[in-house]
Amino acid sequence: MPTTRPRHQITETPAVAYAIDVAAQRWPGEPRGKLLLRLVTTGAATLEGSRDAEIERRRAVIEETSGKYAAAFPPGYLADLRRDWPD
Repeated sequence: MPTTRPRHQITETPAVAYAIDVAAQRWPGEPRGKLLLRLVTTGAATLEGSRDAEIERRRAVIEETSGKYAAAFPPGYLADLRRDWPD
């Protein structure tokens, strides 16, 4: 079918065949080409979800430690430090 979109050719290596076979257990009766599309979209959603979870984990750590060491630096600490910097 004509298209202006890029096409991708995938060889059914043992690893690809295994992934398609696993997908066929989840979506029985689907043609192998459609199973590949399902694997791609499901994989993208999974990666996106894990990225979002990592961002939330980092945000929680930042919030947990925010201000925790404020007493370690006296007032004017940064100004004193910057005085040592060359102009």
